[in-house]
Amino acid sequence: MSNHSYDRTELYIDGEWVSPTGTDTIEVINPATEQVLGVVPSGSDTDVDAAVAAARKAFDPNIGVTERRERLDAVIASMEKRLSDIAETITAEMGAPIRIAQSVQTQVPLAVARGFADALASFEFEERIGNSLVIREPYGVVAAITPWNYPLYQVVAKVIPAIAAGCTVVLKPSNEAPLSVFEFVESLHDAGLPPGVVNLVSGPGRVIGELLSEHPDVDFVSFTGSTGVGSRVGELAGRTIKKVALELGGKSANVVLDGADLTTAVKVGVGNAFLNGGQTCMAWTRMLVPQTRYAEALDIIEAAVAKYTVGDPTDPGTRLGPSASASQQQTVLGFIERASGEGARLLTGGAQKIRDVGYYVAPTVFADVDPNSELGQEEVFGPVLAVIPFRDTDEALEIANGTPYGLSGAVWAADDDTAVAFARQVQTGQLDINGGRYNPAAPFGGYKKSGIGRELGRIGFEEFLQIKSLQLP
Repeated sequence: MSNHSYDRTELYIDGEWVSPTGTDTIEVINPATEQVLGVVPSGSDTDVDAAVAAARKAFDPNIGVTERRERLDAVIASMEKRLSDIAETITAEMGAPIRIAQSVQTQVPLAVARGFADALASFEFEERIGNSLVIREPYGVVAAITPWNYPLYQVVAKVIPAIAAGCTVVLKPSNEAPLSVFEFVESLHDAGLPPGVVNLVSGPGRVIGELLSEHPDVDFVSFTGSTGVGSRVGELAGRTIKKVALELGGKSANVVLDGADLTTAVKVGVGNAFLNGGQTCMAWTRMLVPQTRYAEALDIIEAAVAKYTVGDPTDPGTRLGPSASASQQQTVLGFIERASGEGARLLTGGAQKIRDVGYYVAPTVFADVDPNSELGQEEVFGPVLAVIPFRDTDEALEIANGTPYGLSGAVWAADDDTAVAFARQVQTGQLDINGGRYNPAAPFGGYKKSGIGRELGRIGFEEFLQIKSLQLP
């Protein structure tokens, strides 16, 4: 790991690093050591106004596609040069094991960014519908409010398509993992992005996030985070009738139907549930298996979980790092402690302390989970898997659809047609079929309380465009 200072004293507004109007700062804690890693400025309403004004001034609704492509190519090239450093920063600030930081946390955002560049290159901004010319134009000033669990990915999924669409951005990163976002914005500056196109204001969500959500000069709020906060963002944005895209929580089901390859389905399911310490909105945190193969599945789960080494996230052999913060650790431990009281059977892990220093949680699996219990319904956001048996496909479907969420999931069956037929009935935004691989160009987003709108690829790019119809004579 690098020994450079992570302290940040300035915000990025109108193409320059500038001192905030106040003197308050936010400490960023290394969750593996519990030591202060660095500080970032805590912005104010004056800083928000300045950033929004810069974005408004920089917004050109008539910007050409060629200029957008040039900006995007420069930004992606500049970001790519910093990925190694950003990976180390992500490991330090939110505890992602370095093997995850160097792959999922940084290489996936790069693939996503390139996917948006591809979408821009082939996109038709005008079409004829009868006697109408339908035009797609940049939406305007975008407020991008991002979480801590995948700090680079979440920023890339908003800022890159905004640039591609010709929008301008005010970016508010999380308090827990803002340092990698500062490094990303430095790469935008190095790429020669014009002043005001992207601005960065760090600070508390209850201040900066709320100010941006209701700001009259913000046209579109793109938020990723918890369902509760997303509801608040939508409420505030509604006061000025602005567009909102919300990518929120999930309680996704990994459904293993009769005839499926049980060993593969279970092993892949455990890996998905524990990826990034379980701090993944699209994690398959409920594993649904046939009652007839339930005992066999539990044996496979126990063997798979035993391979999840918990430890120093800078160690390449570590598969499970700490929770990203002390508060998140306590939230997860609370779920674990309450689950047993609701009748779930602890298969492995638990709420015991596993390391003297760091916000660690043992990889935990509960069997015999009641689908209607807290653990069967609510997002934990930690390394906790709920295993639920079912009698037949009708019951499996009822359980899979039986939460307020609908973000992700998986279906495994003896053949793809059977899995697809079941998946068509599941109320969720994205499903993997028999281990289908991740596609960064496919739209991602939620049903029900998992959100509004879609991210990634052409469809995610279209979220940043307004539609105008010209009725021709």
